[in-house]
Amino acid sequence: MVTPMDYRRMLREAALRVTRPRLAVLGAVHAHPHADTESIIDAVRTELPRVSHQAVYDSLHALTAAGLVRRIQPSGSVARYESRVGDNHHHVVCRSCGTIADVDCAVGEVPCLTASDDGGFTIDEAEVIYWGLCPGCSTPEDS
Repeated sequence: MVTPMDYRRMLREAALRVTRPRLAVLGAVHAHPHADTESIIDAVRTELPRVSHQAVYDSLHALTAAGLVRRIQPSGSVARYESRVGDNHHHVVCRSCGTIADVDCAVGEVPCLTASDDGGFTIDEAEVIYWGLCPGCSTPEDS
């Protein structure tokens, strides 16, 4: 379990000032994987009732730029944030309810998939999103 002291250490190691909004946002992202911005604002406001939308947006931007959180945005969805960073995992998204879950790397070494033509790029990450129905939305006839 990650503690508030761990969040302070993470911010310092990323050369970010330790502020109450950043601590609260980092804690909210850890507590609510794949949460959208509004959900993060609601979670932060349980700890800091007067925090502004802008302070949360600024914190999310700084934390993402520092690599402490990851921003994902599946097609047709709002941006979401997660604390699982640096491992090049992927996601599975329910087409019905929008639930998002983590999926470990598809096959082999990072970046998991080899592009048929890299166009001269040095590829260091692959983003894969699997789409389907979650167990709660599936019916026996879907199988």
